[in-house]
Amino acid sequence: MYNDSPSPSTVAKFCAIGAAIILVLVVLFAAGCPAYNVWQKEMKGKAALAEAENARQVTVEQAKADLEAEKLNAQSEIARAQGAAEAIEIEGGNLTETYIKYLWVRQQGSLSEADKVYIPTEAGLPILEARK
Repeated sequence: MYNDSPSPSTVAKFCAIGAAIILVLVVLFAAGCPAYNVWQKEMKGKAALAEAENARQVTVEQAKADLEAEKLNAQSEIARAQGAAEAIEIEGGNLTETYIKYLWVRQQGSLSEADKVYIPTEAGLPILEARK
């Protein structure tokens, strides 16, 4: 008869080799953990640096946009003032009461429903409540 079972010494050798491989893996893993922790912290630092750089760029771009908006608002105000000056010049160089009333009426068109307007009366006191 043919015997297929390994001898006890062969089994002991395989167990010893298996235990040695497991021991080597455990030692390598234990030795690699500090290096992995250092690498992981380095990656977290790089990510935080990239995030801070991105936030700085967003802040800079927002400041540039605010500056551009302020420049455009200033140009708009200058154009409005020039238009008002030309209108006053056309009126003869004086702000007449009629022209001031015209400007007030024109401004009323830009008011919304929620805006409150106080209109002076003959006694110089505003009307505080008015029904629509």
